[in-house]
This record gives sequence, structure tokens and C-alpha cells, in this order.
Amino acid sequence: MNAESYLNYHLTQLPERSVKPREAGLTMVMDKGLSLREAGDFIEKGSELTDLVKLGWATSYLTPNLRKKLALYRDAGLPVYFGGTLFEAFVIRNQFDDYRRLLDEFGMTHAEVSDGSIDMPHQEKCYYIEALSQQVTVISEVGSKDGEKIIPPYKWISMMNAEKQAGAWKVIAEARESGTAGIFRSNGEVRPGLVDEILSQIPPEYIIWETPQKAQQVWFVKLLGANVNLGNIEPNEVISVETIRLGLRGDTFLTFIN
Repeated sequence: MNAESYLNYHLTQLPERSVKPREAGLTMVMDKGLSLREAGDFIEKGSELTDLVKLGWATSYLTPNLRKKLALYRDAGLPVYFGGTLFEAFVIRNQFDDYRRLLDEFGMTHAEVSDGSIDMPHQEKCYYIEALSQQVTVISEVGSKDGEKIIPPYKWISMMNAEKQAGAWKVIAEARESGTAGIFRSNGEVRPGLVDEILSQIPPEYIIWETPQKAQQVWFVKLLGANVNLGNIEPNEVISVETIRLGLRGDTFLTFIN
């Protein structure tokens, strides 16, 4: 994608954005059950600014016209994948082989491996990552959906490193779709010490930070710049997020002015 192709006029002193297909500066959108018409509307206004679409948790199990929706996203050049909770739903029922067949049946090119809802030995999780990475591009997720479960920073770091070694392309830092767990406190505030420790050992381009709330998006753009990877973005917020990245919203307005 040409970086200028979605811009309507010229402004100076904007941060340089990576171009698609990109390794950094990803925007991952969460589809929580959009209709075909709603997905089409999102594609019309947001596909140029979106890198990945996640069909949240296990919504794909109930989504009408699922194959048609997947085709819409693919035709728009948007990689799409099922949420990690669906993977966990298959694994807890001892249906991993069924899950692998499901990925093939629906022509999926990406898959998410998580353990946010179930207790799973980390070695077992890495086995699933390694197995699936032979089939699709794997995005793993670290962190619990239980807001009361606190994982110390050294464990975040060791798990992220191990999952990268096992074959994960990117690792998601868990926050839930609400932004109230994992790297955030229950009120949505970031855990800055945790983030700093993670970044001391893990390259930022490897991490997708789940940031459904505007204040969270602003915080990470100010910390890591326009090309930070952000996830769990609402479909109707994609343009808003890009203005935050570019310093064209009040919250980051002076961030990139020399």
C-alpha cells in the first residue's frame, strides 16, 4: 500500500508510517459479530488502515454467512483469523485435530493460540504453537482474562520468548476486549512497570498490545511512536486510531511536532 494513497491532502511534520504489508505499526481490528453489510462498510472506510481482523473469541461459531464474510475480508486483502478462545474451546474438549481441520476447511492463513481462559502448561501451549506454525501463521497471546490473576513480569518475558522460539509470528499482550485485564488494571489504567520490564527484553515490533480504549492507544503511541502494534480496535475506531498515530488528534497533537 502506498502511504499516500489514503491521504486527502498534504501536511508536514507527520511521523513516517510503515506501509503494508508491515511488521511494525500493525492495527488489528476485532470483529465481534459484524453482519456482511457492516463488514462491507468497515472495509470501505478502514481496510487501508487495517492489517489484521480477528473474529473475536468464539463469535465465528454463531456468525451468519461466515464463509461470505471471510471472503469479503480476503478480497479486501485483510488477513482474518478466529479468536484464541475458540482455540481454547477445542483444546479443552480434546479436539485439537478437529481445530486443525477447521482451519483448513475455512482456508485460514492465520491462527491464534492463547490460554487466557484455561490453565495449560506452557510447554503444552508451545507444542500447539509449533504444530500450528507448520500449517498457518501463528499469533500467540500471553496473559490471563482473569483480572485478579497477576502474572509477574519475568513470566511474561519468558513466555513471550518461548512462544517466539516455538514459531509465533507475533505475540499479543492480553487486555481482554474491554481493556481491563492483563497489561491493564481493572479500571483500564496501564501497568507501566510491567510494560517497561517486558520492553527491556522483548522487541516492541514483536508485540501487539491490546488497546481497545482511546487512553490506552494514546499511552502506547506516546511511549513507542506511530508504528506501535495495536490490537482489539473497534471497526468504527480505525480512522480515529490512525489520527492518534499521526498526531492529528488532541491527545497526541504535539507529540511529533519538531
